[in-house]
Amino acid sequence: MSDRLSVFKTYKLYVGGKFPRSESGRVYEVTDAKGNWLANAPLSSRKDARDAVVAARKAFGGWSGATAYNRGQVLYRVAEMLEGRKEQFVREVAEAEGLSKAKAAAVVDATIDRWVWYAGWADKIAQVIGGANPVAGPYFNLSSPEPTGVVAVLAPQESSFLGLVSVVAPVIATGNTAVVIASEKAPLPALSLGEVLATSDVPGGVVNVLSGRTAEIAAPLAAHQDVNAIDLAGADEALAKELEIAAADNLKRVLRPQPVDYSETPGIDRMTAFLETKTVWHPTGSLGASGSSY
Repeated sequence: MSDRLSVFKTYKLYVGGKFPRSESGRVYEVTDAKGNWLANAPLSSRKDARDAVVAARKAFGGWSGATAYNRGQVLYRVAEMLEGRKEQFVREVAEAEGLSKAKAAAVVDATIDRWVWYAGWADKIAQVIGGANPVAGPYFNLSSPEPTGVVAVLAPQESSFLGLVSVVAPVIATGNTAVVIASEKAPLPALSLGEVLATSDVPGGVVNVLSGRTAEIAAPLAAHQDVNAIDLAGADEALAKELEIAAADNLKRVLRPQPVDYSETPGIDRMTAFLETKTVWHPTGSLGASGSSY
């Protein structure tokens, strides 16, 4: 009989590529579907939220400036790392959502596939929603998508991993950076995702993961002047309305919560929700004395 002590996992925030504890020093108990204690998770403060925005803004220039092909490669590397830690995520999802091991494994497989799906879209979305526009004049008129900026994401409350990836991956695949509020009652898969991101090729600050009381953390993010958009997937109706009003102060893009079956093919709506369209006019010029244009 072994007398070895168990080594309990310490969960921390993921901000700017590092793993700080909440500056408040607070934690809260995370329990499984039956109410059994699983871990103590950091209880993020308003200061943690502001720090995450600073990190996301700092990372935005490099991430948005990378080629779409490179972003796709980086995202695919994350899927590789998730595949290697599948057993851990199966356990965490099973405990968080009260699923059998087989059902949790199916959820984790679907989550990894979802990440690969968005990785593949990284260098294709511009071809789908951009293009050349017909105009009545000697001009080229070209429209191309550009990332909105720093996006606050309220992860779904019930789908702790598949739902999480379904709202985070489209934000960063299109060149935005993200401040993510994990599911309040089931934050552990999200905090573990931070460990995967740190050991892949995603630059620090591109994704920042906070855990704690959703309403408490979301309020300063919705009102923050340097947050460009907010996804309210994890907010109830009352909180969503409150945050939408706060977001209007600096004209944030707001994606309101809506019924979603995260097991279905997601489409491109969450990618286009946080893209701006840049349209450029350029004179065609002329060729030679004949005046013919191209």
